Amino acid sequence: MTSPHDLFIDGQWRPASDGRRFPVHDPADGSELAQFAAATEADCLDAVDAAAAALAGWAATPPRKRSELLRACFEILTAERETFAALITAENGKAYADALGEAAYAAEFFRWFAEEAVRIGGDFRLSPSGDKTIVVRREPIGVSILVTPWNFPAAMATRKIAPALAAGCSVVLKPAGQTPLTAAYVVEVLRRVGVPAGVVNLVTPEHAGPAVRAMLHHPAVRKLSFTGSTEVGRLLLREAADQVISPSMELGGNAPFVVMSGADVAAAVEGAMVAKMRNGGSACTAANRFYVHSSVIDDFTTQITQAMKAVTMGPGSDRSNELGALVSPEERDKVAALVDRAVDEGATLILGGEPSPVGAFYPPTVLTDVQHGSEINQTEIFGPVTAIVEFTDVDEAVRMANDTIYGLIAYVYGDPAQALAVAQRLDAGMVAVNRGVLSDPAAPFGGTKQSGLGREGSSEGILEFLEEKYIGIEV
Repeated sequence: MTSPHDLFIDGQWRPASDGRRFPVHDPADGSELAQFAAATEADCLDAVDAAAAALAGWAATPPRKRSELLRACFEILTAERETFAALITAENGKAYADALGEAAYAAEFFRWFAEEAVRIGGDFRLSPSGDKTIVVRREPIGVSILVTPWNFPAAMATRKIAPALAAGCSVVLKPAGQTPLTAAYVVEVLRRVGVPAGVVNLVTPEHAGPAVRAMLHHPAVRKLSFTGSTEVGRLLLREAADQVISPSMELGGNAPFVVMSGADVAAAVEGAMVAKMRNGGSACTAANRFYVHSSVIDDFTTQITQAMKAVTMGPGSDRSNELGALVSPEERDKVAALVDRAVDEGATLILGGEPSPVGAFYPPTVLTDVQHGSEINQTEIFGPVTAIVEFTDVDEAVRMANDTIYGLIAYVYGDPAQALAVAQRLDAGMVAVNRGVLSDPAAPFGGTKQSGLGREGSSEGILEFLEEKYIGIEV
């Protein structure tokens, strides 16, 4: 379970220029895993300089060569999946099964975009007036800053790195300070397969805001791809505006999970457990607001409470545990405070609600009698908490589901025809109908409203890192 603990700039692992480091902890017990290099602003700008110097050569590299390097990364990450998962669990805290799933999902982005690298299209046609030939090329947008969160430290990195490299862009990756080891592992794999020096760089500033701001004001930077909270996304959009940098934003979510009157309750509970408990609830795609029809609410509440009660919680190092720790005691305390305030507002605590005094653990929790518009109903919970709201009318359910600034994903369970009709009325970039998981490298991932800009994955993902150039040729 080894991973570099340094910055990666211009093809070399190196310490921070001032020698400073910061600790990386195991959230299950608080133990120190490593001392990681704390990048200075100068280090970050060095990384941008390296990416700028490498850009022309990488952009000119034949698509087949880029494709083969990405495929080689997929092969290594697949072969080393258990090592990869153990590293994710150690610094993130999630259950090993979740980490293993993330490791496989992360690797798939390298395979998918290895295939997309050789299929970048363009256009060639005669103008309507007949006076010229119109040629449209898609070219790499340029040096790209990639900022990723702690909840999926592997998948969020590969979902950005793979399309950027496939398009011919060079990148600077800035992972979350809680989970730099996973990012370093991915970057080391890229080095091992032979990605040229400067094409991929890794920086880990202890104070991210000033460092990212400095990079976004470097004249070579043309792209920002960010996954994180809507609040931070707004700040980064303002910074990107100064240099008119192209932004891709995968921001917060507050996913509704609608259970209709005709739903198969057992199937809905099974899907809810995946939608809620995947990654311990620490996912922007996690179901947060459970809108359940009055005709099935008692049955649904009983069954999901039983299912949540059966979940085993403990360190991810014990592979039998189904729910690991949250990423830090601070995150645990945020979830606990949110639940406590919900009870104060009138919600009924059916299960859980007691944070562990040791480690960043929070138990599976079920709340009923939750009011639409209450704090917990408006907040991205990021923990294993199910908050149930009753409804009696389909129009009411749709109104409540859409009553949010977020629009990333929604879930609907019910008779297929009715559920599909509801899905079409929901204001979200993605809707899962009678299923509890939707993410797929082959599908466009992204939201509406304040859940983001642009799409990741699928054929749309590589377009975020390409610009169109029109060439007119005299006939």
